[in-house]
Amino acid sequence: MMDRRELRLVVPESIRAVPADLALIIGVTLLTVLVTTFPVIRETPLRVVFGLPFVLFLPGYAFVAALFPKAGESPRPDGHPEGRIRDRGIDLVERAALSFGMSIALVPLIGLGLELAAQPLSFGPILLSLSSFTLLCTVIAAVRRQRLPPPERFVVPYQRWLNEARTTIESSSRRSAVLHIGLALSIVLALSTMTYAIAVPQQGEQFTDFHLLTENEDGELVAGGYPTTFEYNEPQSLYIGIENHEQETSEYTIVIQLQRVETANNESTVTERQELDRFRTTVEQGDTWQENHSVAPTLVGEDLRLTYLLYKDEPPAEPTRENAYRNLHLWIDVEEPTEGQQTDI
Repeated sequence: MMDRRELRLVVPESIRAVPADLALIIGVTLLTVLVTTFPVIRETPLRVVFGLPFVLFLPGYAFVAALFPKAGESPRPDGHPEGRIRDRGIDLVERAALSFGMSIALVPLIGLGLELAAQPLSFGPILLSLSSFTLLCTVIAAVRRQRLPPPERFVVPYQRWLNEARTTIESSSRRSAVLHIGLALSIVLALSTMTYAIAVPQQGEQFTDFHLLTENEDGELVAGGYPTTFEYNEPQSLYIGIENHEQETSEYTIVIQLQRVETANNESTVTERQELDRFRTTVEQGDTWQENHSVAPTLVGEDLRLTYLLYKDEPPAEPTRENAYRNLHLWIDVEEPTEGQQTDI
C-alpha cells in the first residue's frame, strides 16, 4: 500500500523563496503576454484587463522593488523603548504611488530606446521590451530581498489582511456584514463597467489611417515632396502605409491605378484606367504597416490621376474610388517614351 507521504508535492526551495508579490508580478506578466498574443484570446476584453496594469503598474512596481528591497520599518533590538525604526525602506502606500509614477515615466523611455535602436514602435517589440524589463527587475528584486535578514525584507502582509477581514466579519452584526458585502459588490460592478467601456469602444472610434509617404534627403519618411513628373514605364519609389484603429485585426487590399480623367461641369469622369499593382496585408489593432513600392506608369499625358484604393478584405471586380473604403491620389504628368519604347497613348 502506497504511503500517503509519497503523494506530497515537493516545491523547490528556490521557488518557495520568491516573495508572493514578486511571484504575482511574474505570473501577471506571463499571462499578459499570453492574453495579448494568443490568436483567440487577444480579441477579447481580457487584452485590456491585463494590458492596463501591465503598462501602468507592473514595470514601475518591479523597478521600485529592485531599488528598495527593505521594508519601510524594521524591528529595533529587543528591549528598545520604541518598537520599530525607519530604515532606508518605503512602506506599501509609497510603493504603490511610486509604482504608478515610475511606470508612466519608464514606458516612454523604453519606447525611446526602441526608437534609438532603430526598432519599429509596433506591438511586438514594445510587448517584448516591457515584459523583459519587468521580469529582469523582478529577478533583481528577489535576489536583493533574499540577501537581507528576514526581519528587514519587505513583505506584503496578505495574511494580516485576511485575518483582519475575518475578524471584522465575525465581530460585525448581520446588518454590517450585508453592507460590507454590498459595498464590495458595488466596487466590483463599477470596475467591471469601466473595463467593459474601455475594452469595447464606440463605433465612432473605429477607423483606418491610410497614408502615402516619400523619402527625403535625410532618409526620413515624410508626407510631402511627392513626384509630379514621371517617365513612361520608368519606376519611381513611394511608400504606402496603413495604421489600424479598427479595434480588431483587419485584412486589407490596396489597388493602385493610373487613371485618365476628364472634367466637365465640375464633374470628373474616368475615361481610362490601368491597374499598376495591388497588395494584400493583415494588420493587428494598433499596429502600422508600411510598404516601399515602385510606380511605373504605362499611360502618357498630363494631369493623370495616380490613385490608391484601400479595401477591407476583398475588393470588387471593378475597383473605383466610389466603392473603396479609403482612397488617396496624386496628379502626375507622364512624359512621352524614348525612341523604341512601346506606349499606350
